[in-house]
Amino acid sequence: MKRIKQLNNRLANQIAAGEVVERPASVVKELLENSLDSECRRIDITLEAGGTRLIRVRDDGIGIVKDDLQLALSRHATSKIEEIADLNAVSTLGFRGEALASIASVSRLYLTSNASDDHQNGWKVTVAGEGLSAELSPAPHPRGTTLEVKDLFFNTPARRKFLRTERTEFQRIEDIVRKMALSHPKVGFYLTHDGKIVRQYPACQSEAEMDRRISSVFGKTFIENALYFEEEKHGIQLKGWIGLPTYSRSQADQQYFFVNGRTIRDKLVTHAVKQGYSDVLYHGRNPVFALFLSLHPSMVDVNVHPTKHEVRFRESREVHDFIFRTIHHVLADTRPQDQVEAAASTIDLGALPAQSNIVFQRPGTGSAAVGGGAISELPRHYGHILAQEPSADEAARSFQSLPDDGTVPPLGYALAQLHGIYILAENARGLVLVDMHAAHERITYERMKHASAAEGVKTQPLLVPISIAISSQEGSLVEEYAAHFEELGFDIQLASEESLLVRGIPALLSRSNTEQLLRDVLSDFLEYGSTLRIQEHKDEILSTMACHGSVRANRRLTIPEMNALLRDMEDTERSGQCNHGRPTWTELSVAELDSLFLRGR
Repeated sequence: MKRIKQLNNRLANQIAAGEVVERPASVVKELLENSLDSECRRIDITLEAGGTRLIRVRDDGIGIVKDDLQLALSRHATSKIEEIADLNAVSTLGFRGEALASIASVSRLYLTSNASDDHQNGWKVTVAGEGLSAELSPAPHPRGTTLEVKDLFFNTPARRKFLRTERTEFQRIEDIVRKMALSHPKVGFYLTHDGKIVRQYPACQSEAEMDRRISSVFGKTFIENALYFEEEKHGIQLKGWIGLPTYSRSQADQQYFFVNGRTIRDKLVTHAVKQGYSDVLYHGRNPVFALFLSLHPSMVDVNVHPTKHEVRFRESREVHDFIFRTIHHVLADTRPQDQVEAAASTIDLGALPAQSNIVFQRPGTGSAAVGGGAISELPRHYGHILAQEPSADEAARSFQSLPDDGTVPPLGYALAQLHGIYILAENARGLVLVDMHAAHERITYERMKHASAAEGVKTQPLLVPISIAISSQEGSLVEEYAAHFEELGFDIQLASEESLLVRGIPALLSRSNTEQLLRDVLSDFLEYGSTLRIQEHKDEILSTMACHGSVRANRRLTIPEMNALLRDMEDTERSGQCNHGRPTWTELSVAELDSLFLRGR
């Protein structure tokens, strides 16, 4: 056998570089994190050949003093932690002290910095793969730091072969800059590639400027189709923008999640967000969002991966439930009026042609212009369109009045029914089209869920208890989450270390595969610290019942029945989508209708 010996510094750094420096985008990420930690207000990124020939990152931060320049390029040299306790509450983006040494080992690196306000006090140090240069040289530079990385992997050609095309490598860098721009709105980011300015994200000083930055990342229509929220509980804050369920994508390419300003990928977070969108997202579609989670640094471990893309939450169950419930409630609280108001805020109503004055008229009556005069009450009862005639009490509860103060409801007033499928209505902005079955299905479904929640989860005892073989790890979960299993409607007990006895199951799920359901619940507790399996199965059953109990296509409705359905939509949670995630309504503004007929041209 060969004898054990110490690796030389060059080889050790190149091995470390294999973990930290995967491609040009990795270099840009590390350098941007250092700049952001330096309290800068502007960062300029200059690239050549997708970053393979040149990466230059310049900031206006606090800079590095002359005596620390050479040390900054040494391995495990950092100003951000001093002792092991500091790792328990890391508040900076960088902290390992590996990045610059690793980058320097596989490139030609030039570091210039100035920690004073005198431009002449700048200093420069150069590294070319082999080690630090022997001398520092004066280099005029404003306060801040410039790092140039040239000829990446020039001394490790095998690594260079794994790089993609210049275009692909640049796109990866562009994505890194985009994420940094989202997480640090008060910093300006300017990206240049091969002499051309590609992206500019000026520092945000107002809400309007932040909206512009969000739009520049997601596209102009995102703000119009997104909900902004802020929620805080037990020292954890979640804020950001979530796209409406109807504004979804076939790929999960516009999902950004940040923890204390750090972009991360985490299966716990992904699962929580997915659960938040349950019931409203069409099958196979992916939501769009930019979410920012803030919590005390001691509650999150960022030292679990060299690239710092992953984190570990110390209270994972609490974080998971907080994210899920927040998104779930934000989406549930959205009503048609919110979407109508959001759309109206993007339209210059004063620019509409005079011919677009909207007048509301019901068949057989006079008309009432917008804002003028009271509108008489209309019966609000469409119960008889169901398969079963409602009771007198149900009919009385469903009979209500429309607004009598001259205001126009968000979904307006019904005009007609099209092909027995769609309701056509007129609101203050134009034409509203409603899929009556989809809308009524959601209304029925939500009412059934509320009724079920009020009754609680009932347990159905089994005539013959079921014995299930489990692992010792699963047995520990049964003991740890005993109270939760009882809340979910299970009556279970450990028969031995590897055997579980099921005496009762949730009544609504009596036809489910008991063993598979229980194993799924155990799996969720193990991975996420919580489970929504029972609720999901219940909702699935209620959804099927609601679908069968809703008004069908080709069923003719009267104008009062259509108006009643519109009012219920305005009062119902998640009424923008049916139980399967399909949209229930859409709107065409007068301006959009005018454009279809080339009016005003």
